[in-house]
Amino acid sequence: MQKRHLDPLQYINEQIFTTQKYIIPFIEQKKRINESVQVLEIGCGEAGNLKPFLDLGCTCTGVDFSTPKIEKGKAFYASHPNVNNLTLISEDIYKTTEFHSRFDIIIVRDVIEHIHDQDKFLGLMKDLMAPDAVAFFAFPPWQNPFGGHQQICESKILSMLPYYHLLPASIYKSVLKTFGESDAKITSLLEIKETGISLERFEKLIAKNGYVQLLKTLYFINPNYEVKFGLKPRLLSTFFSKIPYFRNYLSTCGYYLIKQK
Repeated sequence: MQKRHLDPLQYINEQIFTTQKYIIPFIEQKKRINESVQVLEIGCGEAGNLKPFLDLGCTCTGVDFSTPKIEKGKAFYASHPNVNNLTLISEDIYKTTEFHSRFDIIIVRDVIEHIHDQDKFLGLMKDLMAPDAVAFFAFPPWQNPFGGHQQICESKILSMLPYYHLLPASIYKSVLKTFGESDAKITSLLEIKETGISLERFEKLIAKNGYVQLLKTLYFINPNYEVKFGLKPRLLSTFFSKIPYFRNYLSTCGYYLIKQK
């Protein structure tokens, strides 16, 4: 497990850096961002992704089922000059009744790969979108070298070992046990194995639920790796990005901007 997984402030600052430098410019290719925009982040954690939007004067809402993360987010933003434009909600997205308007931009960053019923989620999201709203998604394809989120393992070997999350579940579980991972960590990693999503599945689900792609960018080196590891982002080559299924093994992140038909 890396130090960043234990330091909420470092994690928040990483989110701020990547959102400011890469995500906002990506969205602004199709959607102007100013103080009139209402932004919702689903699965916001401590809500670091929302700070660049809040800095621009947007009205921001974040929802996450983790109460400790939401409380840390509230503490982080307590002195922000636009804190009155921010609402952080600790609740299941399927159960919340605190949304009093529809949103112009929805952010779903590194979340869709953790959701069990992704089809249902994409259907629900339509009810939260204002006319002409866009939704931004970023996620690692399941088959990429670290698509199993094995970097959270306590074992240094397992945290740096690529692709073994693709083993059959029973063998994968045995490997994790052999290297001393806790039952809670094994349960978490097996759950990610259940919910991991490929680029093809995501694209089929958005089409099924009546969305169209406005933008898509596949990365060989995830933009977030710049702040995490000092690696400059690199796009997946055009040649490989056009090869269905195989591209999942090489792409560390997909950026999508979608809207309703």
